[in-house]
Amino acid sequence: MLELTMATVSGADVGATAGMTMAEAPSEPGAVLRIGRDGAACRLVTPDDWLFVSRVHLEFLCGPDGAWQLTWLRGSQPDPASEVRLLVGEYAQPLGYGTTVPLPHGGSGEIVIQDRTAPRSVNVGFYHEL
Repeated sequence: MLELTMATVSGADVGATAGMTMAEAPSEPGAVLRIGRDGAACRLVTPDDWLFVSRVHLEFLCGPDGAWQLTWLRGSQPDPASEVRLLVGEYAQPLGYGTTVPLPHGGSGEIVIQDRTAPRSVNVGFYHEL
């Protein structure tokens, strides 16, 4: 089971937890969770006017072995308007535009989508159940 909790944070709201949304999916091969502005394609949806987030920005996909991976999908622009970081414990890893990384099996952490032009971010906590 993969559990996601998303909060959108802007300027004065830093540290606030109001407005959090959640999604989960069983760790079955082919299971998928997406985050972005397109409510038809994504389980967790960011504000429509937050253009630093693509229509479908992040994809969590469960592989044949039950392990989850995270992909920062390439959008319609050649250069992204955001930065994405994966935080697990004390470890922080920037994600490259269009890259895929495995999530720690049985672990938890956070993915941060940071606007490059304003103090706004999308913070997604994850817990990957064994």
